[in-house]
Amino acid sequence: MEMTLMNWEQLADKALAGERLTMEEGLAVLQADDDEVLAVLQAAFRVRKAYYGKKVKLNMIINAKSGLCPEDCGYCSQSIVSTAPVSKYPLLEKDTLVDGARKAMELKAGTYCIVASGRGPTEKELQQVIDAVKEIKSDMPMKICACLGILSQEQAERLKEAGVDRYNHNINTSASNFSNITKTHSYDDRVATVEKAKAAGISPCSGVIVGMGESDADIVEMAYALREIDADSIPVNFLNSIPGTPLEGYANLNPRKCLKVLALFRFMNPTKEIRVSGGREVNLRSLQPLGLYAANSVFVGDYLTTEGQEANADHRMIEDLGFEIELCAL
Repeated sequence: MEMTLMNWEQLADKALAGERLTMEEGLAVLQADDDEVLAVLQAAFRVRKAYYGKKVKLNMIINAKSGLCPEDCGYCSQSIVSTAPVSKYPLLEKDTLVDGARKAMELKAGTYCIVASGRGPTEKELQQVIDAVKEIKSDMPMKICACLGILSQEQAERLKEAGVDRYNHNINTSASNFSNITKTHSYDDRVATVEKAKAAGISPCSGVIVGMGESDADIVEMAYALREIDADSIPVNFLNSIPGTPLEGYANLNPRKCLKVLALFRFMNPTKEIRVSGGREVNLRSLQPLGLYAANSVFVGDYLTTEGQEANADHRMIEDLGFEIELCAL
């Protein structure tokens, strides 16, 4: 489908009107000629600016429990099928989790993400997180996101009562591609956990990993699915292929394609927080700043088992763009 500059602006008009892109329009964004990248981003920026201005939200992860995971997710260095040499330790003590929140504040992060490996939390792990969240919320003006795996409704409600603002459980890929990546749980298991978080009154966070052998149609389907789920925050990860995982050797993505993916997610989910997440440094490389013309959020600091860009470099990148860090206001 041939698209001109005027057509890209028409997609922005459509997004601002709350209309869903067709599959053909979504594919056109992903398959746009590289000469059109700036025009696509300009149209996406119109939508981003309408809802978020020039503000950028910062999020920081703490790897609260590393390795020791019985699931077989092909991208993950912590999975049971991975031979990657990663740190393995049980859930961090409450004081360590609280100290991590203080570090997040120092890095100007408005959201602190407590992430634990595993299928889902044990009773002891859940209580440790609850105790830490209560202390953080009593002392720091910060949003807390938990990512602890598959939840029961009762667990979701206890997290809400403790003060958890957001729960992350990514769909990761399209429903049709899911079994190629993970077999120990299903796509529906993941969607069900997001729905339980929503039912408990927790803001849902769910995103994707691009670069796992999916088709362009799969990427459009992911954007459709997250629109249907109504995720408030959508982390867009780009595969960082880790030696020792089943997806070892998957080539890094073309950075211009990554920009088109971010534009697509902005068009498809115009009012939502779109976060440039894991793998941005190795996939977007020198084009990282351009990603913020479509996205309005980034992770600062390191990821779970891979290093991120130095936080001061992110602060400078945002300043150089003429954008502004959005401080947390509870």
